[in-house]
Amino acid sequence: MLHFALNHMTVPSRPVADVVDLAASLGCAGVELRNDLGRPLFDGQSPGDVGKKISRRGLRLFALAEVKAFNDWSDDTAAAAQNLMAAAKDSGAEAIALIPRCDGQGRGNGERQANLRVAIRELAPMLERYGMIGLIEPLGFEISSLRYKAEAMDAISALGHLDRFRLVHDTFHHHLAGETDFFTDQTGMVHISGVDDPDISVTEMTDAHRVHVGPRDRLGNVDQIETLCAAGYTGPLSVEAFSPDVHTSLDPGGDLARSFAFIRDALSVPAA
Repeated sequence: MLHFALNHMTVPSRPVADVVDLAASLGCAGVELRNDLGRPLFDGQSPGDVGKKISRRGLRLFALAEVKAFNDWSDDTAAAAQNLMAAAKDSGAEAIALIPRCDGQGRGNGERQANLRVAIRELAPMLERYGMIGLIEPLGFEISSLRYKAEAMDAISALGHLDRFRLVHDTFHHHLAGETDFFTDQTGMVHISGVDDPDISVTEMTDAHRVHVGPRDRLGNVDQIETLCAAGYTGPLSVEAFSPDVHTSLDPGGDLARSFAFIRDALSVPAA
């Protein structure tokens, strides 16, 4: 049975305590928190206190995001990864999110694969020390230095680190990349969001178009979820909506509940 989760990006103006309460009220399995919302990761609270609050509400802290441009390895990247792993350990988070460089640089064939292997080789022992999972999230944008899950899997497998790294299957980025492989056995998280706008092409889609999954969705979320379920995925479906229309909604709980209901009704497998 699948479960929903709430990524803080969906309600970025809400303090962490409100995000936790909202997730609990909706029957979610857990939350993902972020360090890229323009304020401290835990709103000035200690990681341990936040972790305890999440646990008391019967939720899991699935992941902390993010190590940005993780595949552009440097001393600064190593420090960012170290800091995020320490925060994850103290808060009880199960994983950290690793986001590739996405500025048009580092995309050359050969260059991008080499850069990815360097990062994985450096991160693996750090993750081992902290008992942590690294969630690699390919970004389907054409300017991304890591668009395809297949390329991430090649590197993880070749370096022998399948125990420390998992993939994020993001329904938006999967669609943008035009990827057909799913790698369900190595998927640690699924991010869901929809695109409703009928007037934009796939290459024109940006984070700002990402809304809740509903009947006008163009990304094939339901089909993607069905495929993952059929292959044995039982982890969370975490809502990660970037659209300003979502962020300014006066009824975020109602919006989420309606999207959850749509997905449940559309699936031929049970979801909670």
